[in-house]
Amino acid sequence: MTTVAVVDYGMGNLRSVAKALEHVAPDAEVRVTANAAEIAAAERVVVPGQGAMPDCMRALSERGLREAIVRAAREKPFLGICVGLQMLFGHAEEGNVTGLDVFPGRVPRFPSECMHAADGSRLKVPHMGWNQVRQVNPHPLWNGIADATRFYFVHSYYVAPTDAACIIGETDYGISFTSAIARDNIFAVQFHPEKSAQAGLAMLGNFMRWNP
Repeated sequence: MTTVAVVDYGMGNLRSVAKALEHVAPDAEVRVTANAAEIAAAERVVVPGQGAMPDCMRALSERGLREAIVRAAREKPFLGICVGLQMLFGHAEEGNVTGLDVFPGRVPRFPSECMHAADGSRLKVPHMGWNQVRQVNPHPLWNGIADATRFYFVHSYYVAPTDAACIIGETDYGISFTSAIARDNIFAVQFHPEKSAQAGLAMLGNFMRWNP
């Protein structure tokens, strides 16, 4: 039986992620856990999250989970969602904190001066709702998901990778920003697959079958 750890570091949305994983992989053992040993023992690791980066990084340290997550990102199929993507990078403008630095790059806020739609209307921050994701590079987790499929977003900050080779998805919201990255055993997205209907479930199913 495949075991998957959904990392609990005090941020929201854990249960909906766990339920979605159980739906797409009913034979798997899905554990919501804040235990570093359980994360190390799991065959797959998912790091979801909603909330602020300073709270996220502080909670990781307080719960002794930083090294467990970094190790999982090196060794096993790893899925980061929303803040679970952003924490993989370096300097974050939100709270002027540093993430885990697994990928070189920054986590800036949407620039106010660029928040205009094509018709000139003002775009709100946070970016909240359904938006298209362009698949700029192929990946097994895109299997069965059409290019420009819409996924559900809720965020005010986005990742800006130093190395463009890791970018596999982009989305337009005032600017073109990175909405999905991948490297080796890591796949991470800014949107919420657990809130993205059939396309999101397809992605989570692909993750549970993925053998990088």
